[in-house]
Amino acid sequence: MSDGFSHMDSDGNAHMVDVSAKNDSQRTAIVQCIVRLAPDTLNLLKENALPKGDVLTTAKIAGIQAAKRTADMIPMCHPLPISYVDVRFTVNDADVTIELECEVRTTYKTGVEMEALVGAQVAAATIYDMCKAVQKDIVIDNCRLVFKSGGKSGTFKAD
Repeated sequence: MSDGFSHMDSDGNAHMVDVSAKNDSQRTAIVQCIVRLAPDTLNLLKENALPKGDVLTTAKIAGIQAAKRTADMIPMCHPLPISYVDVRFTVNDADVTIELECEVRTTYKTGVEMEALVGAQVAAATIYDMCKAVQKDIVIDNCRLVFKSGGKSGTFKAD
């Protein structure tokens, strides 16, 4: 390891962390993300009247697929035996937002934070893609880990 960076060897070269000696533990990560829409766009989404179809169902499937493929996109991520992925949405009329949450679980040697982050961001990007025909200035905001459990570092809950 170089300067405490786990993905660098003593010569400063990138490498994948060896987790083979670690014990399996139950691990969960939840990431939240906010998608800010115009009122007209949100209404079309709720009425399932956007040109590309059912936005939230498509975004859910995209987020699940992305979480399962994270190791293909993030170079130093380990391929994980994911046991559960869900993407949930809360439509907030007052704030004209969709709050989405991606939850990922595994029993393995390393955590699922990256899988939850990728799942949430791809779900949010899918909402953008499905709505961009009627609104270009959609904002994807405040994507962050809000909960993680398992492993040596224990439980984390965001404020």
